[in-house]
Amino acid sequence: MDFPRLKVLASTDWDCYELLDSGGGQRLERFGKYTLVRPEAEAVWQPALPERSWQKADAFFQVSNEENGGHWVFRHPAEPRWQMEYKGIKFWVQPSASRHLGVFPEQAAQWDWIETQLRQVSHPVKVLNLFGYTGLASLAAARGGAQVTHVDASKKVITWGRENQAASGLDTLPIRWIVDDALKFIQREVRRGSFYDGLILDPPKFGRGPRGEVWEFYKLLPNLLQACRQVLTREPLFVMLTAYAVKASSLTLMAALNEMLMEKKGRTEAGEIVLVEKSAGRLLPTSIYASWSSLMD
Repeated sequence: MDFPRLKVLASTDWDCYELLDSGGGQRLERFGKYTLVRPEAEAVWQPALPERSWQKADAFFQVSNEENGGHWVFRHPAEPRWQMEYKGIKFWVQPSASRHLGVFPEQAAQWDWIETQLRQVSHPVKVLNLFGYTGLASLAAARGGAQVTHVDASKKVITWGRENQAASGLDTLPIRWIVDDALKFIQREVRRGSFYDGLILDPPKFGRGPRGEVWEFYKLLPNLLQACRQVLTREPLFVMLTAYAVKASSLTLMAALNEMLMEKKGRTEAGEIVLVEKSAGRLLPTSIYASWSSLMD
């Protein structure tokens, strides 16, 4: 039996971000001019850097419950938000009520992949980004030449995404920013007869829509993918599916995409998305992914 090859997806092209060290259930990172410490369950090894390096961090996230709720504690004064850049895409970084900051640096490899897919075709392409967060994948897709529809349940992150678009000087690119429940939106798109050439899917383990709709990954992902299948054009370009903090394998995502796209000509790959540690060169796994492309047939 032939088994699928799993890949490790990583970006080493950052100038303003570094995973400085990890271990002991934490990660030490540089976001622009600030160094931050955040909880990281995957870092089961010992830190490579001495304790004094960690103590110099400008801030750390203090966990207060099992769901990683808590608050930021600043050792040194810092701006409430600051700007960073990746290959010309500029965006705002801001410590929030959770440990997240408005950017997942490990996803840079996916932004590159999406933009590369789009630059290989000359015809107009429509891309739908569900659970789009602060819009960096949408900006990469729009810069690659796509007309993008970006959907997220949070009005705050939609505003954040618009601000990132303006900061990047990409205001004229065609992006529709929509506050909505992802599953309800795409089910309406099916009824409306809308079609897309590319899909970017980044569903959380658990979430709530703008009207209190409940999202549960294992329960609702099949419904989401069924609706996604119905909005794909006859000859779609790509589908990218990412999952964080779920008890699933990338093989699970690959099987789901293969079923969804069984009648389409293309190739699926799957694996882990990682960050490369500066201190000891270890790979810190952050999420799993599966992607399909008609260009890889």
